[in-house]
Amino acid sequence: MSNEIDLNEIDLSYNPPVEEPARQYYFMAKCREWVKNFERENGRFPKSCVVNMGCQMNARDSEKLLGILEQMGFVETDTDEADFVLYNTCTVRENANQRVYGRLGYLNSLKKKNPNMLIALCGCMMQEPEVVAKIKKSYRFVDVIFGTHNIFKLAELLSERLDQKKMVVDIWEKADKIVEDLPVERKYPFKSGVNIMFGCNNFCSYCIVPYVRGRERSRNPEDIVAEIKSLVADGVIEVMLLGQNVNSYGKNLEQPVSFAELLQMIDEIEGLERIRFMTSHPKDLSDELIEVMKNSKKVCHHLHLPLQSGSSRVLEVMNRKYTKEQYLELAEKIRAAVPDISLTTDIIVGFPGETEEDFQETLDVVRRVRYDSAFTFIYSKRTGTPAAAMEDQVPEEVVKDRFDRLLEEVQHISAEVSGRDEHTVQKVLVENMDDHQAGFVTGRMDNNTIVHFPGDESLIGKIVDVYLDESKGFYYMGTQIKN
Repeated sequence: MSNEIDLNEIDLSYNPPVEEPARQYYFMAKCREWVKNFERENGRFPKSCVVNMGCQMNARDSEKLLGILEQMGFVETDTDEADFVLYNTCTVRENANQRVYGRLGYLNSLKKKNPNMLIALCGCMMQEPEVVAKIKKSYRFVDVIFGTHNIFKLAELLSERLDQKKMVVDIWEKADKIVEDLPVERKYPFKSGVNIMFGCNNFCSYCIVPYVRGRERSRNPEDIVAEIKSLVADGVIEVMLLGQNVNSYGKNLEQPVSFAELLQMIDEIEGLERIRFMTSHPKDLSDELIEVMKNSKKVCHHLHLPLQSGSSRVLEVMNRKYTKEQYLELAEKIRAAVPDISLTTDIIVGFPGETEEDFQETLDVVRRVRYDSAFTFIYSKRTGTPAAAMEDQVPEEVVKDRFDRLLEEVQHISAEVSGRDEHTVQKVLVENMDDHQAGFVTGRMDNNTIVHFPGDESLIGKIVDVYLDESKGFYYMGTQIKN
């Protein structure tokens, strides 16, 4: 849709359309008139800075926000000293909220120097009523506040702020529509995230996401396939399918479609080379999905499968809906079907009531599954979740000791596992020039492992054969095999 609508042809003398996304293109055209006036008065186009503070779904949202701003005529910059600054916030941990408040203090000092500066906040943190109330009371210099469900309304909300000259707040408690046909400014021309669903129904006792992202809503498979075909036509060869729990995709559609069936549809798209996805909840990972991963030549052999705890007792209190034994059985089944799979995970240490015995159960899973890597977290209270009110919080010094022991175990195993492909030839998608070594490029293997090897910019965006000379534990040094 973004390629079909010419903003110059939109007649602003008419009232804005009611239907989306035409309505948002109308307001993009209206904001572009403001941008033109800014350019005439200042001799330059206004600069915009979008700061992503969250997960990969936030990152994808930020690409959409950047695309909308670009259509309006803003010039992207990576500094807060811009004419329009937008923070796309995260609220998974409370320190993320504190970080935003700290940054707002800095932005206030910038705005005092540049009174015409515009500041906007969106994302998960803005879905919390107490946060919005605090900003409205203590941070009156913020211009626009919106949440996760109406990301697509940026142009309309900015237009309203420019017209009314006062703070605009638009928070939806829940989403009643999915609007995707809008401009997107991708970070990489050759790979892209694709939202396949939004929200989460799981209500893990430590997690705020279902409260701020809402209930699960799946996009129609036809729309997803059409978007990916459009991306491929624009040079994309790798997609990352995004959802809080992709394994439960399609359950709320009028005609249910499983995630495995969706993968098969996407697998048939000509020109697409690689398919990734995240995140997968163990309780919903089906035999059908494992079979698709086994037989597909495009689905990457990397699976992020959050464990959180190896103790069945703790998992029950976490409301994870699987046991240690079920998780181990699932991991074994996946490895049997896809022997070279790279398994990664998330683990929380110090959940309320966790005993040393519970922690040893977690270490046991780590040793038996042998993850390629693991994201390890110290449990921190998240106000608004059941776990925050639980008794028997684990003492800080005990948690720190367990965390250190877990990290040592994870890193030891990861260093051993990650070197299994040393002295083999692997296909690598080159992503960028190496930040640390001149004349080298950096890319990723099918299993998501990073490889550095000699090369130039002409290789970026291409999949090439690389001989893996040496494993460095978490990455490889290699040499391109030229045909």
